[in-house]
Amino acid sequence: MNSILEAMKNRKELFWINSTFESTSTGFDKLSLNIEDIMDAEKRLQRFRPFIEKAFPETKANNGLIESELIDIHKTTQMFQIKEQKYYPGKYFLKADSQLPVSGSVKARGGIYEILHHAENLAIENNMLKEDDDYSILLNDSFKKFFSQYKIAVGSTGNLGLSIGIIGSVLNFNVTVHMSADAKTWKKELLRSKGVTVKEYEDDYSVAVREGRKQADNDSKTYFVDDENSEILFLGYATAALRLKSQLEEKKIIVDSRHPLMVYLPCGVGGAPGGITFGLKKIFGDNVHIFFAEPTESPCMFLGVFTGKHENISVKDIGLTNITEADGLAVGRPSGFVGKTVGHLINGFYTLNDNHLYPYLKDIYLMDHIKIEPSAAISLAGPRILLANDYFELKNINPYKATHVSWATGGNMVPDEEFKKWLESNF
Repeated sequence: MNSILEAMKNRKELFWINSTFESTSTGFDKLSLNIEDIMDAEKRLQRFRPFIEKAFPETKANNGLIESELIDIHKTTQMFQIKEQKYYPGKYFLKADSQLPVSGSVKARGGIYEILHHAENLAIENNMLKEDDDYSILLNDSFKKFFSQYKIAVGSTGNLGLSIGIIGSVLNFNVTVHMSADAKTWKKELLRSKGVTVKEYEDDYSVAVREGRKQADNDSKTYFVDDENSEILFLGYATAALRLKSQLEEKKIIVDSRHPLMVYLPCGVGGAPGGITFGLKKIFGDNVHIFFAEPTESPCMFLGVFTGKHENISVKDIGLTNITEADGLAVGRPSGFVGKTVGHLINGFYTLNDNHLYPYLKDIYLMDHIKIEPSAAISLAGPRILLANDYFELKNINPYKATHVSWATGGNMVPDEEFKKWLESNF
């Protein structure tokens, strides 16, 4: 056990099969949330479809549904095989949340959902809305005037702030995004262009969250989106499992004990991968194997689950910097809520050095023409790491029967000039 912690301190790339893992047959007994909670979140998103379609014309083709494609990436996988001179058995897909409408990242699921949940509650409590109304009325001036009385605050490394700022400004909330030092300049500029107040800190994610929480504590009309502890965010992310199930069925991909689903989730504070894990385990049970992926400088969820200390330990406590090219994953202290809720349902963890991120990013752009961020690129390493560490043999799984899904958490909104720099990088 100490050897893993020592290797983590020394920034070694690691793969750890979670020793606290529990089968869903017993693991769900510890949870207060259930499938009905996910279905309730999905119904709310369905009610908002007329609003989303009208507010964001790019969702018109999907009638206001914010969803991403499940893309076959066998071409990219072939490139990996040629480079590594190793055969990759099984099927390979990208869950392209990098292309999600509205805010171009996985945060469009949880972040947008939480603001819609808040707006619905306010409108219903004030007798302005009923659940059987056409929710596109929320774009009317009367609602905009009503919502302008209220404020929203959030702490973010970038993408959560983007999703909340975009949806909050459309509804006419007064939004303040507290941004950590890791946040990209273009994300701050985009938010400001939409009338969002951006407060910058020369410190990491934890400080940005603390300042956002402080703003809400001092103002009864400010709603704080708590990326570390929010069940609402968590359930918004969990709805992804229902969508993935449908997409796999459309592609006639079987998921059962003989045909397992292997899912690789980039992890920052843990909210998005945690919610997705909860949803996938509820849908697929033990037939889905889930792996959290983190940079070697910021393995906060790995550290929290491994030590059992969850939010009571930071990567800085073991001498790591929490500075990484994967800005969306630059989180030093994990969500205790996520760690305690689904930590025992995660099959394993791996860490990756930053120097691997850009090659993966370049390969998938070259072969499949998909733009992803460095923090999303970490998910593409998962199959290689499982094969190299004999996971399939250890779990008595036929690797030829497995389906792999790398979760691309962001990328589509990256400005072309910024993306060009990444492609030209020699990192």
